[in-house]
Amino acid sequence: MNIFSLLTRRTNTAVVAKDRLKILLAHERVSTGSNAELVNKLREDILAVVRKHLEIDPEAVKVEMDRNGDMTMLGIDIELPVDNKPAAEDEGKSASKAAGA
Repeated sequence: MNIFSLLTRRTNTAVVAKDRLKILLAHERVSTGSNAELVNKLREDILAVVRKHLEIDPEAVKVEMDRNGDMTMLGIDIELPVDNKPAAEDEGKSASKAAGA
């Protein structure tokens, strides 16, 4: 492994997010109908990713897609909790790090 591979390596989540956006853009180019199914799938994916790090209410994630002529806008609103309590998975990692330190 050389130094350049360390500098250019991407995380899996970044690659997955990029692929999802490519799919979204390709879908938008050929789509003329309703985007309800796509928006719902995006909402589920976004909710899953955020819940890995924070405890949030599933109803706190709102995703909407608006089309205005030849431009499409994707809006994402996430209501974060006031205390920003980490998800149980993250708490377990923190506790194990503290015990090992």
